[in-house]
Amino acid sequence: MGRLTTHILDTANGCPASGVTINLFSVGEDGKLIAINSVVTNSDGRCDSAVLDGGAFGIGVYELQFHVGAYFKDGSVSGAPAFLDIVPVRFGISAAEEHYHVPLLISPFGYSTYRGS
Repeated sequence: MGRLTTHILDTANGCPASGVTINLFSVGEDGKLIAINSVVTNSDGRCDSAVLDGGAFGIGVYELQFHVGAYFKDGSVSGAPAFLDIVPVRFGISAAEEHYHVPLLISPFGYSTYRGS
């Protein structure tokens, strides 16, 4: 059985991003988001278990929403919102038996992602 995992690295501070909420949605054919799971990163910037696995893991289009605004709020100007708030990453799963790892590299003003291993 395949599974979906993720982690977040704070590239501005050179550390894992802990305490970040991540929501997972499936994307319907009509584009509507259907909530599947919500997790919070641990002190290593990872989730304690797979974000999606078992019978729920299947072929389709999904979206991870990384709530980084709250993570960076402490470093922003007092009273001002963070530049990035929720970072959405929409991706497709085409092989239900494979491991999909979708990491996020984040800074206060930019981000990148890729399919990891």
